[in-house]
Amino acid sequence: MSGADRPDILDPLLRGGTITLFVLWLLALWPLRRASPAARVAMAMNLTVLAYVITPLLDEIGASTAWLLCDAISVIAPALFWLFALVWFDDCPRLPRRAVQLVGLFALIPAVQLALVATTGSVNLALWAVAKAAMFGFSLAGVWIAWRGRQADLVEPRRRLRLWLAGTIGVSAAWVTGLEMTNHAAARSDPAHRLTLLLIFLATLAASAAMYQFRPADLFGAAGSPQPGTRPGPLPDQPLSPLAQRLLTLIGHERIYRTDGLSIAALAARLGEPEYRLRRIINGELGHRNFNAFLNAFRLAEARAALADPAQREVPILTIALDAGFGSIGPFNRAFRDAEGVTPSEYRAARLADSGIG
Repeated sequence: MSGADRPDILDPLLRGGTITLFVLWLLALWPLRRASPAARVAMAMNLTVLAYVITPLLDEIGASTAWLLCDAISVIAPALFWLFALVWFDDCPRLPRRAVQLVGLFALIPAVQLALVATTGSVNLALWAVAKAAMFGFSLAGVWIAWRGRQADLVEPRRRLRLWLAGTIGVSAAWVTGLEMTNHAAARSDPAHRLTLLLIFLATLAASAAMYQFRPADLFGAAGSPQPGTRPGPLPDQPLSPLAQRLLTLIGHERIYRTDGLSIAALAARLGEPEYRLRRIINGELGHRNFNAFLNAFRLAEARAALADPAQREVPILTIALDAGFGSIGPFNRAFRDAEGVTPSEYRAARLADSGIG
């Protein structure tokens, strides 16, 4: 059999292997979907990448409607990667409304493009260019989220994985976007597209292997922050270690959480301990997944007490936020709303009303 007549088995093998990995990943994430926003976003992201992988197969069998739909769905993958990085790495207890709205607005672009192709048979080049530029932007933004918060991440397996995983997915998304912009009309079996498929398969295989090494609690554990001094960690019935007691004393009594720009390295130096031990204590004994969330638990406790104090009812909320250690009103409002489900103003009004002060 000549080379021209030899059947091409590499492409279906790569696609079949990639599809199998994504299906297994989706099955692994399914039990976590209710408790973890990150798991839900990861499932949606996987479905969009899966749509990219199967799109050429639909084209080959002449399923034009399904091909157009999957092609439009695959465009949303970089936006969902950004949302996944935001929710997972920042331990968001719920899906950020504005971020979801931004992804939804972006999804309108391929939806409109799909409608135009279905009705007119032509692609709007302006929408196409905007979509590709946004895809690049979302990919880079996701990588940046992973990079900026690496020092504050207290989940050691995730901390080791985050730059590699985000870099791999982000670079892959940027590569696919660039390829589609410069080589969109080429056959899906050309070397560039085949290399893309190989990269997606290898990245998915490596990410799946890394994810399966996580404990479920480390992978997509509860994102809520414990109250200061409480212990939702793995050994709640055991006494606190001496280092944990020293840490809570320093944090609670000296209110070091008010220090501007306090880092885990600076706190470890203050305690005279290696940074890795402090990370292990805050995560393993005190149950926090993020150093900033650990500090915010104390800041929010102080802010709640001030807002509920009748003697401070005339103190501006901004002053309370700054005194507690927040750098500005925006992060304070977001952290407070995530923790309490209401704004600081609503919380103050309710607490003062309960105390009989209108």
